[in-house]
Amino acid sequence: MISLEGLMTRFVQDGASDIHLRAGSAPMARVDGVIRRTDDPALTSAVLEEYTQQLMRRPGQWEEFLRNRDADFSFGLRAVGRFRVNASWQRGSISLIMRVIEDKPIPTFSQLGLPQDTFEELVSQERGLILVTGPTGSGKTTTLASMIDHINTHQAVNIMTLEDPIEIVHRDRQATISQREIGTDTLSFGAGLRACMRQDPDVILIGEMRDKETVEAALSAAQTGHLVFSTLHTMDAMRTVTRIIDFFAPHERQQIRQGLSESLVGVVSQRLLPRLGGGRVLGTEILIGTPTVRDCIKDETKTDEIKQALQEGSLRGMHTFDQYLVRLVREGRMSEEEAMQAATSAHEVKISLMTAMFS
Repeated sequence: MISLEGLMTRFVQDGASDIHLRAGSAPMARVDGVIRRTDDPALTSAVLEEYTQQLMRRPGQWEEFLRNRDADFSFGLRAVGRFRVNASWQRGSISLIMRVIEDKPIPTFSQLGLPQDTFEELVSQERGLILVTGPTGSGKTTTLASMIDHINTHQAVNIMTLEDPIEIVHRDRQATISQREIGTDTLSFGAGLRACMRQDPDVILIGEMRDKETVEAALSAAQTGHLVFSTLHTMDAMRTVTRIIDFFAPHERQQIRQGLSESLVGVVSQRLLPRLGGGRVLGTEILIGTPTVRDCIKDETKTDEIKQALQEGSLRGMHTFDQYLVRLVREGRMSEEEAMQAATSAHEVKISLMTAMFS
């Protein structure tokens, strides 16, 4: 039998972002966005059960998994890294998906390719809501970790995080930081947030805004003098605003629009894209809570004008995803063909590239 530790070590060394293990198939991993199958023998149900028990170190965790049939948790392997693990059942056998969080220093804004001035301005705010959005595997956790690490390095504040599970571990530097894991340290995001508000926080990180209760609590915290960070699985800033509002019943939405418009500091939407020459490059859309943007959020009839505010807000650090694609192509970091496939509006990207060519 292949040792689980050896398998995980090898995949990390190969640059995997996710490891896929399921009965009846050889071990697989996602490298540069593509799932690759190894030449190892197919895994059996018994092997997957043994692997899962090795990963589940908390007392009672295996029995809990057998009852609930799904589990999300973190796992650390010394000198290799940390892993966010999802265990589930499919066709009567266990399936494991492990997100790799490498054991290395948290990257800075510039190392991630994020605009330094814009992000330093975002994290310097004393209150409000900052959202990092994008599909699964787009680097949201790393971007959030970079923002929290910057605050931790430069500000003497109290940082509280609620995560499911904890992926990147922070140590006290200038700030004091407490990290709580859902299911282990607190029962839910809602319960954890209620407790958190009694623990003198300055900065609060909520791993994900999953439901109406969490959104309400996050907005309340942002409006009462705290800087709140969270994530959503939305593709761009426009859809982020509408997704938050859609958590609520129609008769509640105007009040939520008001609260969101007052508290929003910024939305960073991101995706990992094919880099010219191999690997991946980060693509972003950045929305800043300017007076114009706040007005567009508050007034339902002006929501569609957010895109125009994004396009015209370059002096404030804003840009649309398509504008950033054009920049990646012009800088030689992405092919025009790949940019067209990734674009929200391929027509607008093509026109912008042609205009840039003749300017």
